[in-house]
Amino acid sequence: MILVIDAVNKPKFAHVLDEMFRLRARVFGDRLGWQVEVVDGRERDVFDDLDPAYAVGLDEEGHVVSCVRALQTTGPHMLSDVFFDILDGEPPLRSASLWESTRFCVDTQRLGRGRGRNSVSYATCELMIASLEAAKRAGVSDIVTVIDPVMDRVLKRSGNAPYDYVGRQADMGKVPALAALLDCTDERIERIRAFSGIETDVFIPDEAALLLPAIAGAGTRKTPLEDYCDEQIATACNARERIDAMRLKAALADRVRSHSDISA
Repeated sequence: MILVIDAVNKPKFAHVLDEMFRLRARVFGDRLGWQVEVVDGRERDVFDDLDPAYAVGLDEEGHVVSCVRALQTTGPHMLSDVFFDILDGEPPLRSASLWESTRFCVDTQRLGRGRGRNSVSYATCELMIASLEAAKRAGVSDIVTVIDPVMDRVLKRSGNAPYDYVGRQADMGKVPALAALLDCTDERIERIRAFSGIETDVFIPDEAALLLPAIAGAGTRKTPLEDYCDEQIATACNARERIDAMRLKAALADRVRSHSDISA
């Protein structure tokens, strides 16, 4: 299931985005060794502050199993501002009908092998289908994506072979990187669907995603201050200490409810 998160609905899915940034840290920072900034186990960069669109793959519980980011090329994007060595002196690609796709990754720890629904292959193809369909619906004709040679082979094997490349291959961490061009056509989407056997709609609406256990439960998780209050209540040496801790917890709950009412 693919959840599309953008500037409009991202306040509802803060927990999903947090899981996504953690997955990106494991893939790009740990496994691939790319030169990315990881803080507190999360990989983020300046482009995440530009309100990009994300396609995020979720399992049946609502945990993040895949993700990819889409940026317009009319403004700052990675190929023009970070991966400029790939361009090899060529001017950056800029067009309202061209999106840049980056940070494509799949959770190989949570997913298994084979081609079943909970496999790396299925999640990869589902994310590719969603990326192309979402772009096509938005009026985008082409996608430029920075990938490594392994992902290049995955694209070709799954019926999603690039129709061209930009610039040259350049080193990026432990692996080289290259920029590939994909057209957002029905023919390309159908090739991936035929390869993967995915015939159904790959997207999950916001309302349905909010009901998934891992997402619905995230809103009820205790904060560190609530944990502290519960610990103080449990370890109180006398009635006065217990009452003070209970009052603090009650005041915290009132403040949270008040904030929710204002937000609503």
